[in-house]
Amino acid sequence: MSSYGGYAKTALHSAVTGLAVWAGLYLLLTGRGERFNVGGYLLRISPYMWGLYGIAFCIGFSVVGAAWGIFISGSSILGGAVRTPRIATKNLISIIFCEVVAIYGVIMAIVFSAKLGAVNSENGFSSSDYYTGFSLFWGGLAVGLSNLICGLAVGITGANAATADAHDQQLFVKILVIEIFGSVIGLFGLIVGLLVTGKAEDFAGVI
Repeated sequence: MSSYGGYAKTALHSAVTGLAVWAGLYLLLTGRGERFNVGGYLLRISPYMWGLYGIAFCIGFSVVGAAWGIFISGSSILGGAVRTPRIATKNLISIIFCEVVAIYGVIMAIVFSAKLGAVNSENGFSSSDYYTGFSLFWGGLAVGLSNLICGLAVGITGANAATADAHDQQLFVKILVIEIFGSVIGLFGLIVGLLVTGKAEDFAGVI
């Protein structure tokens, strides 16, 4: 069954690649290669759309990472507490660490949304508006992906901490230190998001 799945995946990739190559050669050989303009495509999209995508990725990936981490660590805590009830209360710290990941995403989404304002000008958007939209997109994506990975790291480490604590109480503190370092990944993503959007100005339009 897995071999058939691999063949189907390879066939799909080959079909998509062949279609892309055919489309590119068709535009090139018919003298319409200028239609393949990535820069023009990016500028045709409203900077509001880029900013909103970044905010959505920021909070969406962060919440998914937190939920995934809670699922992983929570299931191990509940399973281990059946045999060793004492670990249930102490290992709730892992759930709190996972929840902090979602809080990071919510905070950064609020910070990013503060840069979105109504444009009163009828002449379109300025270059600074596009810079703000692109920076919000990439900043939100950086924060969201960092929090997604952070949630998985904390969840897996928290699950192992619960299992180790059920076996030996002295191992809990040692694994908790590793879990703390894993939770710092989300903080690094938050800092990167602030750096990327630090010079982004509010939307003003063409004056």
